[in-house]
Amino acid sequence: MISSDVIRGYNDLIILSLLLEKPSYGYEISRRISEMSEEKYVIKETTLYSAFNRLMKQKYIESFTYLSPQGRQRTYYRISDLGRHYYREKCEEWVLTQEVIDQFIKE
Repeated sequence: MISSDVIRGYNDLIILSLLLEKPSYGYEISRRISEMSEEKYVIKETTLYSAFNRLMKQKYIESFTYLSPQGRQRTYYRISDLGRHYYREKCEEWVLTQEVIDQFIKE
């Protein structure tokens, strides 16, 4: 299991990468993170919704309400154009981070 302290700075990148694929709602995003990380990272609900609020405040994502055919109302999130730009910046930052950390990792 990965410590949330280690990955905290990259929650936005993870969430935005999933929203690039398609709009989604909180539980689905949380489930996808767990699945894609093979259960090595499980994002806490409070962490996820704090990230949503921060990303919306910065206008990187937008929320909308969707009523399913079964009558279930959910809040969905989608990435904005500004969010796509921020995502690319975070990807570049990740590459630099890897380069630096790799200099200190000895096997």
